[in-house]
Amino acid sequence: MADQQAAAGGGLSGSGNAGLFTGILLCFGSMSSIQFGSAFSATAIHAFGPSTTTFLRLVMAAAILALIVRPPMRSYSREQWKSAALLGATMAAMTLCFFAAIARIPLGLAVAIEFLGPLAVATWSLGKDWRLIWPVAAFAGVVLLSHDGAGWVGDPVGMLFACGAGVGWGTYIILMKKTGAVFKGLEGLSMSLLFAAIAAAPFGLPRVGEALNPEGLGMMLGLAVLVPLFPYALEMIALRRMPMSAFGILMSLEPALGALAGFLVLSQPMTPLQMLGTALVVAASAGVTSSGNGEGEGKTA
Repeated sequence: MADQQAAAGGGLSGSGNAGLFTGILLCFGSMSSIQFGSAFSATAIHAFGPSTTTFLRLVMAAAILALIVRPPMRSYSREQWKSAALLGATMAAMTLCFFAAIARIPLGLAVAIEFLGPLAVATWSLGKDWRLIWPVAAFAGVVLLSHDGAGWVGDPVGMLFACGAGVGWGTYIILMKKTGAVFKGLEGLSMSLLFAAIAAAPFGLPRVGEALNPEGLGMMLGLAVLVPLFPYALEMIALRRMPMSAFGILMSLEPALGALAGFLVLSQPMTPLQMLGTALVVAASAGVTSSGNGEGEGKTA
């Protein structure tokens, strides 16, 4: 995908080395928030289910950001409404699938599988040549992650949900870039979160009453800030300050951060072969992104 920094300026400065460095810091903040926020979500997912957890977090994140941004809805064009709706629906689907996945399989494995979809699409866009080695390496990494030395840890349903999250992730990055280009500031994110909450409502409403207590609401509020509000805002700003290719390379570190969060928060240790599997996925993601440099293509990590 061609770099759209000029179109995505949105009133934000940040060109040159200073802008790129700021974008790098924003990406690390976003990745850490997503992975550790996902790990901390385990309690809520166990108590209320992945769908209700997703819905309430999106509702709270949307409400908080709408109060801060106060988007002028009446002034938006049809293109802006369409862009926000598509991004919102993608956010909802991606989060619903990912939370359903980590309810069934280890966090590090879920993040690694999530990478396969956008990685395959990025490789395909570069041509059927030697670069096909990257998705093969990533697949090998997932196979290694799926075995803990004593047996297979990849629940089939959980792995299927992780694949769905991967499709959503690749679509999300493309749409986030486009939405950032047609809205000012964080207005696009604010509108997208509203649509995401609406899209997740049919799945999350049936059990929402179980979380309507001080403890449940407090937990959801804290998690809503960690994921999706804080990282989505950082990513939208970062994508305005750096090329898509650089963004993709940095986001390649997500599987490693996911494994670290799973170990520190959820006590999900990894064997040496599983660590090797994580390294293969990270290397494959960075490799296919680097292969696209100079060809006008950035990886949708």
